[in-house]
Amino acid sequence: MAAGDFYFAINATFRFFLKNYGEEALHNYWRSMGREYFAPLSTRFKEGGLTEVEKYWKEFFREEPGGKVNITRSENRVDIEVEKCPALSWLREHERDEVDCFCQHCHFVSTEIATNAEMDFKLEGGGGSCHQVFFQREGSR
Repeated sequence: MAAGDFYFAINATFRFFLKNYGEEALHNYWRSMGREYFAPLSTRFKEGGLTEVEKYWKEFFREEPGGKVNITRSENRVDIEVEKCPALSWLREHERDEVDCFCQHCHFVSTEIATNAEMDFKLEGGGGSCHQVFFQREGSR
């Protein structure tokens, strides 16, 4: 099993939620995942600041197959420029239909991670390429 095959599972999970519970339940699932499952990551970001945000995402995308991502850090933010999303690339290369709202999971999950790290998060784009930003809040570390 290739590492990218995990994308098949999450796509199927998203489809299951949509079919059986609806879009709002899926959004709640993503929020819960960001708040609960990723709580240790929020703590890491809160304690280590943008240095840890940059480090984590560089490590994360280095391990993801088929993506093209550029990560830059400035004084108050970390920009994640996703030119080619590894998840959607994997699904498409293997002729899987992604759920229409697949890209929204990044918004919901990362917003929770950032909020719990006392940071802000913004996402623009989707469909295989996007721009994500983690912002350091004024007065925070």
